[in-house]
Amino acid sequence: MKNIIKQTTLMIAMCVIGLTGTLHAQSVYKLTDSKDINMKLSGTSTLHNWTMNAQTFIGEAQFAVKEHQISTLKALTFSMAVTDLKSGESGLDKNAYKALKSNDFKSISYKLTSATVLPGKGNKFEIKTEGNLTIAGVTKEVIIYVYATLNANDTITCTGSEKLNMTDYQVKPPKFMLGAMKTGDAINLDFTLVYRKQAGI
Repeated sequence: MKNIIKQTTLMIAMCVIGLTGTLHAQSVYKLTDSKDINMKLSGTSTLHNWTMNAQTFIGEAQFAVKEHQISTLKALTFSMAVTDLKSGESGLDKNAYKALKSNDFKSISYKLTSATVLPGKGNKFEIKTEGNLTIAGVTKEVIIYVYATLNANDTITCTGSEKLNMTDYQVKPPKFMLGAMKTGDAINLDFTLVYRKQAGI
């Protein structure tokens, strides 16, 4: 009986130690203000292709990194103000903000719900992510393959791309020049996000 109690106690202790090690392995990373970060929305119109870029975000992630390998991605978020998207054409920007209902819904945001880290090569890893993308107040589940690079300066660069339809988010494709220019429903979302490990976390 005493042996059984000892063995049970030992197993519980080992589980606690293992769980603690797993929890400690998770590190918090926050988005940097690096000039390399960028989010791009691009699409087509009856006159020409268009692109809008933004480089100001807030967000953080929880990566587990051991021996220069990403083992898990526990959490990841980002948020961007709609009006930070710029095309270089004021008319296009104005109509895009209106279509995205920026007066009522200030931000485009994303929150990870699950992730699977696939075997990597060197310092590069492919991560299958599932999460909720919110545009113009409408939230949709999306699956995005994120390509993560471990950098020598304790940052992780995440890049990815996703094809979306504006009407899925109840966004009416904008029109310009009294309807002479009409944008297509399909758009591409491309991003480069740089997360920096937080000291002591």
